[in-house]
Amino acid sequence: MNVASVGITKAVVPVAGLGTRFLPATKATPKEMLPVVDKPAIQYVVEEAVSAGMSDILMVTGRNKRPLEDHFDRNHELEETLRRKGDADRLQRVSAPTDLADIHYIRQGDPRGLGHAVLCAARHVGAEPFAVLLGDDLIDPRDPLLAQMAQVQAQHGGSVVALMEVDPAQTHLYGCARLHPGARGDVVAIADLVEKPEPGTAPSNYAVIGRYVLAPEIFPALRTTDPGRGGEIQLTDALRTLAATASAGPVHGVVFRGRRYDTGDRSDYLRATVRLAWEREDLGPEFRAWLRDFVAQHSLASAA
Repeated sequence: MNVASVGITKAVVPVAGLGTRFLPATKATPKEMLPVVDKPAIQYVVEEAVSAGMSDILMVTGRNKRPLEDHFDRNHELEETLRRKGDADRLQRVSAPTDLADIHYIRQGDPRGLGHAVLCAARHVGAEPFAVLLGDDLIDPRDPLLAQMAQVQAQHGGSVVALMEVDPAQTHLYGCARLHPGARGDVVAIADLVEKPEPGTAPSNYAVIGRYVLAPEIFPALRTTDPGRGGEIQLTDALRTLAATASAGPVHGVVFRGRRYDTGDRSDYLRATVRLAWEREDLGPEFRAWLRDFVAQHSLASAA
């Protein structure tokens, strides 16, 4: 079942973050525009939403995010130059982002957290379910997580979050879910959520990753959510309210066991770039040969 067939056509992509972990590269360049091989991270995210049937995408931006708008806009001079050169391949790659979807932009203004960023989308979204995709998490297109989440929302109502089992030592880095007793399988009912619990206090090792399919009831919940962790309005806290409110519909989790690339951390960003380049048909064979030689040479050097 495609997402479009269950009526979800809108996606919200919060992109107002400062990207401080990647300074100085992000001093003048949005972190979402950092290339993963040869495409900016944000393009992978938009392509994922589009492949799941979403044609209406709202980016919640902040200051210094104009390059995002430029990337998904036409560049007539560049396109005409490539056209005159007969460079059809590069022309297609340059024009592809423009034709992906109807993309809209709204400024968050004050950086008051993910929950506040989602709340900024209320007027655009209206009274219908919608998806939220965080740009730091890239989901491999061979593992259609978002489409599965939309199916779960269509079947059960309420809201759906993506979950991933993590090492218990890492739970303090995520929002974590407490499942209803007896919850089993890849679709689980959530009883409670905690944003970045203190080490050793997490209700489980099921961590929330950056994909959500939300019912419109999230908006009144966000409006009454007090600032939480870090002094920000946390989406996790609003979902916790929904999980405890029968009239808002249930909150389910889809446990993801596929391929995910974390570009929000420098080490993980490098690993994501290597993994994606390794698998590319055009780059992979040469890159794999070079990487094997590189690792072998440096392993020998380290052993000497």
